Amino acid sequence: MRRTDKARHGALRRRAPWISTAVAAVLGAGALLFTNATSQAAVADNPGALTPLTTSAELSKLALTQRTVADTTIAELDRLLPNVSVDTVLGSANHTMPTPTSSPACRASEQAALPVKPKATAAYCFTTGDALTQSWLPQSVTSSGDADDDGAWGENKVILSGWTHNDHLYDEYPGAEPAADRGLARVAFIDANTPGAFKYRWVLLTVPTEGGANFAKLGSHLGGMVWYGDKLIVTASNGDASQNALYVFSMKHILQATVNSTAIGKVSGGYSAHGYQYLMPAIGSYGLSGKCSSANDDGVPCFASISLDRSATPDRLVANEWFSSGGTQPARLFRYDLAAPGGAMPLAVDGTGKAKAADAYETKAVGVQGVLSYQDDAGGKRWYVPSARGGPGQHGILWRQDTAEASATSCSGTDLASACWAKHSESMSLWWSTRTVWSVTEWAADSKGNWQDPTSSGWQDRVVPERVLFSVPLSSLD
Repeated sequence: MRRTDKARHGALRRRAPWISTAVAAVLGAGALLFTNATSQAAVADNPGALTPLTTSAELSKLALTQRTVADTTIAELDRLLPNVSVDTVLGSANHTMPTPTSSPACRASEQAALPVKPKATAAYCFTTGDALTQSWLPQSVTSSGDADDDGAWGENKVILSGWTHNDHLYDEYPGAEPAADRGLARVAFIDANTPGAFKYRWVLLTVPTEGGANFAKLGSHLGGMVWYGDKLIVTASNGDASQNALYVFSMKHILQATVNSTAIGKVSGGYSAHGYQYLMPAIGSYGLSGKCSSANDDGVPCFASISLDRSATPDRLVANEWFSSGGTQPARLFRYDLAAPGGAMPLAVDGTGKAKAADAYETKAVGVQGVLSYQDDAGGKRWYVPSARGGPGQHGILWRQDTAEASATSCSGTDLASACWAKHSESMSLWWSTRTVWSVTEWAADSKGNWQDPTSSGWQDRVVPERVLFSVPLSSLD
């Protein structure tokens, strides 16, 4: 997107009111596995070539219905709460990010979570509270390198890291988390202007209610995220009545809470965002034709992660579904055409408001929690598909696949020759202007891969932090 598009502030097209229910997240795409892998051979086996999915029956399961929030609803929220810019959020960044060489530095366990080969050219860890927390899980990454082809948003370089609430912790330790915290989702806005000195501020994701007079938590597992133009697209776990697979937010509508409390929405004296200073209300969504299923890849898919492919024409949103690294279930990879930046909604739709998959494939790689597709100048198209293995301390495998074959890098020092990728990695994002791939790792368990009850004494001492944001050159993946 060019800078002229970023400066455009035209009103959204008037649509029928959009209805969303904020509900608890369901166990599904991108869920964390703190268990030993039960079928390690399946992870290590070469998945072979991608299989194209071309029949109308297969592609129809991937169709999305576009829904938008009424302009009047968003305008009402803008009237009730201060509307701030990305610059304002970055200017208030209150969390620093250690690096392997800074003081304080990333912990040894965090550095050990980085890829063995290729070596990370940049690495950042999160502040202690976020590095150890059992309540939140890092799941996704995108950046101003996605948002604009020059890599900047205004004058800033920005990385976004999406975290979902660990609802499974509540299942295991019912007293550890309030039930109202289920389905929370937040985004770290990272000031990436100064290499080696990143810092961030959290922003809570919400959905508007009562015609814009109020808002509620997103209420869905956040697994993947793409920043395209002024729009932020995040995956949902189909936890609401509309079977939403994606939610859409806008950088033009970042709001500031006026009351600091644990509540979300209207409270005495103003509006609160669960203790966060900033929030983003959804401006729309994309729904599937039915409830997604993570039983197999034959039904409606659960969106696990998404990324942006700027090498395609037009630009495309890339998605994948997830199945356990302990199984052998194939997964689908699929892409949607994006509309020109600056419009009311990001995906290209037909006259009936449907976004149809531009193409789709099946991969036999398992434990897939992120995906990239890229076409080089010679016309060769490759898919980068990381298999995140499920056991403690295990490095992942980054498969390179196309419709002819699959391959992986070999290295030494790990339990498998092909296990060279980061430990428990999540989504990937390609910073287009520099051809740099960013990703984030997820775990903060104990040495056996178990969560710790945050109400128990000394639980922090038992946590092995392995959460790190890192980058590698795209060329090094080959």
